[in-house]
Amino acid sequence: MLIAQITDLHVGQPTVIDGRPLDLAARLAEAVEHLNRLDPRPDFVVVTGDLTNDGAPEDYAQVAERLGRLAMPFTVIPGNHDARQALRAAFPDLPWCEPPGGFLHHEIALGPLRLIALDTLLPGDEAGALCAERLAWLEARLAAAPAQPTLIAMHHPPLAIGIPAFDACRCIDGPALGALLARYDKVEAVICGHVHRPISLRWAGTVLHVTPSSGYQYALDLREGQALRPVDEPRFARLLTWMPDSGLVSHLSPIGP
Repeated sequence: MLIAQITDLHVGQPTVIDGRPLDLAARLAEAVEHLNRLDPRPDFVVVTGDLTNDGAPEDYAQVAERLGRLAMPFTVIPGNHDARQALRAAFPDLPWCEPPGGFLHHEIALGPLRLIALDTLLPGDEAGALCAERLAWLEARLAAAPAQPTLIAMHHPPLAIGIPAFDACRCIDGPALGALLARYDKVEAVICGHVHRPISLRWAGTVLHVTPSSGYQYALDLREGQALRPVDEPRFARLLTWMPDSGLVSHLSPIGP
C-alpha cells in the first residue's frame, strides 16, 4: 500500500515571488501529473487542506477538475483557507461522515491501513481546532478498531514546531489530541500541512509529519517576530509506504525541476 499526500494548493491566490507570478492551478496540475507518473504509482492520494485560498466555488471547480485527472482515488480535508460548504459541494462523492457540527471527517479503508481524516477548520481564524465533538468522534473511531494500523490526516500541526509565525496558529487543541492518541498504540503516523515546510518529529507515541506545499514554500525562519516570506523552494509530495516488517515508511518526492 502506497499513499501519497499533497497539501496547501492555495488555488486562486495571487502569489508573486521575486517579481514572478505563480500559477498555482498549473502547479497543482503538475503535481497531479507527477503522481500519475510515479512507478510504482500510489494507491491513494490525501490532500490535507488549503485547496483554495479564499473558498470561492470557481476555485474549487478548478481544483476538482485537476484532481479529477488523478489515476488513483483521492480524498480531501479542509484547511483554514477553505470553506466547508463549497468544498463539500465540489467533491460530493467523497465518503463524508455526518458527525455533530457538520464537520468534514471521514474514514477510509486502505488495505492493511485505515485513514482517519480530520476537519480542524475554525472559521474566521488561521488557527485550527479539534473541539470536544470532534475529539469524541475520533475516539469512537479509534476505539472501534484499536488493533487496526491507522494513519491520521489533518491540516494544522497539533503542537509547536519552532517557526513562531506558525506556532501562533497551530491546532489549539493539540494537547487533548495528543493525550487521546497516546492511548492507542496503532496510530502509525499523523500527517498535516499548513506550514509549507518539511518537518518530522516524535509526538504522542507516534510520528508527526508536516509536509511542504505542492505550490510554494515559506522561508525557514526560527526567529521571533518575523513575517512569513514565500519562497520558490522545491515542492514535494509525501509518499507513505506500508511495509509489514518496518511499518509506515515516509519519503519525500520532489515535484518539478
